[in-house]
Amino acid sequence: MVTSADSQIDPRTGHAQDRATVERVQDGLRISGALTVRSVSKVLGDLRSFEAAGGGALDLSGLTRLDTAGAYALEQMRRRIAQAGGEVRIAGLSSSQQALWERVALSLPKPDIETPRRRTLTEYLELIGRSVAASGSFIAELLAMLGVFFARLFDNLRHPRSFPMTALVHHAEQVGWRAIPIVSLMAFLIGVVLAFQGAVQLRQFGAEIFVVDLIAISILRELGILLTAIIVAGRTASSFTAAIGSMKMREEIDAMNTLAIDPANVLFVPRILALLITLPILGLIANVMGLFGGAMMSWIELGVSPAMFLSRLLEETSIDHVIVGFSKAPVFALIIGVIGCHAGMGVGGNAESLGRQTSAAVVRAIFAVIVADALFSVFFAMMGI
Repeated sequence: MVTSADSQIDPRTGHAQDRATVERVQDGLRISGALTVRSVSKVLGDLRSFEAAGGGALDLSGLTRLDTAGAYALEQMRRRIAQAGGEVRIAGLSSSQQALWERVALSLPKPDIETPRRRTLTEYLELIGRSVAASGSFIAELLAMLGVFFARLFDNLRHPRSFPMTALVHHAEQVGWRAIPIVSLMAFLIGVVLAFQGAVQLRQFGAEIFVVDLIAISILRELGILLTAIIVAGRTASSFTAAIGSMKMREEIDAMNTLAIDPANVLFVPRILALLITLPILGLIANVMGLFGGAMMSWIELGVSPAMFLSRLLEETSIDHVIVGFSKAPVFALIIGVIGCHAGMGVGGNAESLGRQTSAAVVRAIFAVIVADALFSVFFAMMGI
């Protein structure tokens, strides 16, 4: 420990006689005695009070000794006061004490100050290029995983004994059966809202009967399967990522490879295939519940009886709307399953990576489903369907 003066040793105990005295004066603080490592902790409360008051005069003429611990405490106090906009007026330090304080101040780490710099056009183009390249690499990885899924699926069709039927039934229950309540409630409420809002607008033109067409086309063609896919994406993509990511963190996938067990056949095929099977069924349930909710609200709000609603539905609604809606289900299922499994395989060795990949999987799956639905809408519009 570097000090500003020689230590005075107590002959009875063999320890330095370090004692600091703090006095409040009219314009600040006065510290006397020895401010060393043995006494600095006893004056920290007074230093904090001095700091809270915004600083002022600091009289150190009564200091007999000062070591690096005392100088460090004083310098930290001075810096905090300066950051808060205050000022410390120091007086009474000897030359050796002043030199010690300066050495301590110079040895303290300085925070890195990042000066904002305007990016050039080349740097912006580089950022755009890197983003495009990363997006292309991500899409290529998803296509590669999709190819692995189809390859393993065809192998299982040729060798049915290797097919993980138990896993398929388990995941079909998790993905499909347990999602029925939330999908049914969502679709029912969507039908109610469509009927109510349609009734409010169509009543102004005396065209209340057309609310049946509005509900049927909206639910059968777009909202039924789209909102079902969004709900399944939130539930299933996150669960796939969490399950596979946890196995990757615990090195269970490495153990599968060691035991000559194909992780793609065990982990990817049953999950994605369960989605392919259950998502159209969930879409059918959503359509039925949406039409049921719309029929109930039409009956309550417009006086359209269930028989009239059903008759109008069967007469005026083309089967093309049903085909358009259900044709999207397999594509949405593949998108959700592949993105969830890919995110699970991208988990690192810590829990933070698992949480980040789980959140990313949900966002990517929902975004991809909406983009795919928009592309379907453009395609069917161009085809005149």
